[in-house]
Amino acid sequence: MEKKALVIIDMLNDFVKEGGALYVGDGAKQVIPVIADVLEKARHEKWPVIYLCDQHTSTDSEFEMFPSHCLAGTEGGEICAELAPQEGEIIIPKRRYSGFFGTDLDLTLRELGVGELVLTGVCTNICVLYTAADARMRHYKVKVLKDGVASFDEQAHQFALQEMEKTLGVELVSREADL
Repeated sequence: MEKKALVIIDMLNDFVKEGGALYVGDGAKQVIPVIADVLEKARHEKWPVIYLCDQHTSTDSEFEMFPSHCLAGTEGGEICAELAPQEGEIIIPKRRYSGFFGTDLDLTLRELGVGELVLTGVCTNICVLYTAADARMRHYKVKVLKDGVASFDEQAHQFALQEMEKTLGVELVSREADL
């Protein structure tokens, strides 16, 4: 059995709190308790917990497509209180959709001996999808907690889940599943 890690993607105030710069909506509120349950399980079973966090500069080119959000050092860029990291858990800042692009995520996972990722967070069709794709390109086994991911757009959310499962070979699981 491969060592697994829980990866929490962009559960940041700007995405998950009402009034946030890119508030995902009710879907974000609904996934917080689901992720919290899996986070508790991961901590109990001593899986590595990794937070991937959008952390932009004020001149980031991503703002040509999306409003300014998750600026480094701002409250909007902080992990929501309900999922606050504990000592020893890993926070990896990122500036692009994939948690692998321009970060040390792959190196970190390999140093920890991780071969399986359980992905959670927002947005399903953006950062979750592209992190899953890059993980699969690096031969990680990937599970996506389908009740622990959300998006602004329900149609895009459903498409991304299907794309991850049918094209990338990601296993879609629920929190009741044997993770």
